Amino acid sequence: MMVPFALMGLGALAAAMAPRLLSRSDWIDREPVLALWVWQCVVVGVLLCCALTMALTGAAAWDAVRGNVFAPAPKGVVEAYALSGYGPLAAPVALVLASGAVWSAVMLTREIGRARAWRRQHRAELLVRSPALPGEEPGEERLVVLESDKPDAWWLPGTTPRLVITTAALRRLKGRRLDAVIAHEQGHARARHHWLLHCSGALAIGFPQVTMFAAFRDEVHRLVELAADDSASRRFGRTTTALALVELNEDRGVFGPCPSGLAQVPQRVDRLLAPASRLPVARRWRLTATAALVPAVPLLVTLVPALRVLG
Repeated sequence: MMVPFALMGLGALAAAMAPRLLSRSDWIDREPVLALWVWQCVVVGVLLCCALTMALTGAAAWDAVRGNVFAPAPKGVVEAYALSGYGPLAAPVALVLASGAVWSAVMLTREIGRARAWRRQHRAELLVRSPALPGEEPGEERLVVLESDKPDAWWLPGTTPRLVITTAALRRLKGRRLDAVIAHEQGHARARHHWLLHCSGALAIGFPQVTMFAAFRDEVHRLVELAADDSASRRFGRTTTALALVELNEDRGVFGPCPSGLAQVPQRVDRLLAPASRLPVARRWRLTATAALVPAVPLLVTLVPALRVLG
């Protein structure tokens, strides 16, 4: 049973160490897209450790599972894993991990259902607050302008994505600053950040005892905003993007002594106005390749007995 123990040890080590190592890294805010990639690789690696352990312990406990897992493998490969030596712990471990997998699917389904319900509600509100004019086909517009005294703009994902912007934002933001806000929301849409938010939220809600998943959710919420800021600043400049953020949020109390829930906005503005240099290209590639190896390690550990036989 050495391979399942090794996999669970790797998963536990990654779950415990990754948030600490990433929180101490000085490049996270400089490279938010790369940081999102690293976080995703770590989470996939941990989940892969659990999935492979479930497959091996299930194969040891039940012949039907073993036939599916090792169907194309030679007999010597099956013997190399010594499934008969896993003992009575195999079935309980497999059932616990299978229950975790089912619970993850349930949480993700619920999170997606909630998001769809939220979108339906907001689309219904948009239809009431911004009704179609005579002769206008409903549901085709990509831009919706709402009459409101509160400056705001957001992207509403879905089958027909829509950019919603209020008249107060149009009055307050002019020229390139308005373009920067629109580019920020388009950056969210192009990168499909809502899927990352759904997955991270489902893991954090489904497994609150796993601190890595809570850290993953919090960092995703923060890093997607930084990535969208960078997307806008590359087109319209950092100063323009920072001023657009200030004008859009100055009435919400985020810059006062008692900031609201949007407390990260001042840090985002400071980051845009005093940008740190990006990492060298060679280091970015090294970090990308290193992160990609994290999900590969559980696969290599799992295949070691088979490779010994076949080699």
